[in-house]
Amino acid sequence: MKTQNEIKILLAEDDLNFGPFLQSYLNVKGYPCFLACNGEEALDAFSTGEYNFCITDVMMPVKDGFTLAKQIRTRNQSIPILFTTARNLEEDRLKGFQVGGDDYITKPFSMEELICRIQAIIRRIDTAKQREQLVFPIGQLTFDYTMQLIMTPNQQIRLTPKESDLLRLLCQYQNEVVYRSSALTKVWGSDNVYTTRSMDVYMTKLRKFLREDPDIQLQNIHGTGFRLFIQNRKKSY
Repeated sequence: MKTQNEIKILLAEDDLNFGPFLQSYLNVKGYPCFLACNGEEALDAFSTGEYNFCITDVMMPVKDGFTLAKQIRTRNQSIPILFTTARNLEEDRLKGFQVGGDDYITKPFSMEELICRIQAIIRRIDTAKQREQLVFPIGQLTFDYTMQLIMTPNQQIRLTPKESDLLRLLCQYQNEVVYRSSALTKVWGSDNVYTTRSMDVYMTKLRKFLREDPDIQLQNIHGTGFRLFIQNRKKSY
């Protein structure tokens, strides 16, 4: 997870009292923060600065927060966007998520809650990025998704594209249950009898490949799905 001073925040807030107060608070808490007084100014700042977190009020002059978020999203698909608003309307919350927002907080809010929401968003995004990795250590083995190889101390095992996709999914959720329906949808794009049988065949082949390390177990969780479990054995000296 990024440290606080690595999170450079773009704050769009037109309230001439609340905006500077919030900027000062974030700076004191270790989050470098630039304040823009309307959506147009915020977009100009985003275009010229290097920000990795946005907090924007919904109701602003010149350009509102929803329009700002949509335009930011055309330039950056991953930067976190947190909306603030004095209106507690469900349609506003839904629209905020539809235009690419990550969270929504209603005024008045406590500063402690705001910090907690910022940290929660950053944790979620960091976790998602970690799950995008392409090389996975699996016990004593190494799986290279790009090369479609399992590398053991003695040999390299070539995988098919589907085997690689399935093993990557299991590695992303190592020691967690991967639901059968989720695996079918993500790897095959559908959940039917044919794809279910295909997946069972691939699971059998992956078990055979992973037997190179006895501490690796590809478990069948009855009626639920599968789990790639790595047993950490204590070394004896």
